[in-house]
Amino acid sequence: MATPPAARPRIAITAGDPAGIGPEIARKAAADARVLAVCEPVIYGPPPGSSFEPGVLSAAAGRAAYDAICAAVADARHNVVHGIATAPVNKLAFARAGLPWKGHTDLLGHLTDSLRVAMMFWSEPLKVVLATVHVPLAAVPQVLTRELLDETIDLTVGELPRFGITAPRVAVAGLNPHAGEDGLLGDEETRVIRPAVEAARARGLAVDGPFPGDTIFGRAARGEFDVVIASYHDQGLIPVKLLAFGQAVNVTLGLPIVRTSVDHGTAFDIAGRGVADPSSMIAAVLLAARLAAAR
Repeated sequence: MATPPAARPRIAITAGDPAGIGPEIARKAAADARVLAVCEPVIYGPPPGSSFEPGVLSAAAGRAAYDAICAAVADARHNVVHGIATAPVNKLAFARAGLPWKGHTDLLGHLTDSLRVAMMFWSEPLKVVLATVHVPLAAVPQVLTRELLDETIDLTVGELPRFGITAPRVAVAGLNPHAGEDGLLGDEETRVIRPAVEAARARGLAVDGPFPGDTIFGRAARGEFDVVIASYHDQGLIPVKLLAFGQAVNVTLGLPIVRTSVDHGTAFDIAGRGVADPSSMIAAVLLAARLAAAR
């Protein structure tokens, strides 16, 4: 991952919600020797003199986090910085600030005019892409359409070569228990997921499934597949965080810029105490630097 000093990319580190642990882990990551060896970190946060009470949810904090993201994205699009690593934001603080986005992924898609984006969690033992993200569980069957899966599969296969996986082997997880048991426990697999997999295979892609969600992540972690496309948020994130919490990196696929992030939230309960672990923030910056250098 190391690059010669003259070629070090500039990586923006957004401080996230200033009432959470984001500013702390941003500072710690920016000062880490491993980070400084591969990039020039630049922190984007609230204006000097701003004050936010640690652990207190507020519209002002949500707006400050949003403003920092917008500034970093604008600089990335103008090549002032070569990638962005983001500290966590708070979805409720965004809502209180009157912002319609549920988090970074949809906001970044909007700011970069990207037609299709997807959330991937990258870790050494397991890589997972989410077909649906911040959707209530009851709404997932309506949101998980054939068109969505087609786009997610194509985006995943098209983006993974950036990470050194030139011919990705993709597994698609089912939605229902036992992947529906041929319609006995739900028909989304036979009606939506399997046709999307078969169509992808007809396009020459190495895609298989749908597989039961309780077994496919273990198979992928043992090396049988390079990435799993999960049907919904917790289906994909529980195994990643079980195997690699603190080391996994959230990556947005489909953007014209490099963007990575942490695998955790704002942690209001420990904000301002100086005890936050910057491991995931450091991992996010290192991966952003690696992707930016490859570009």
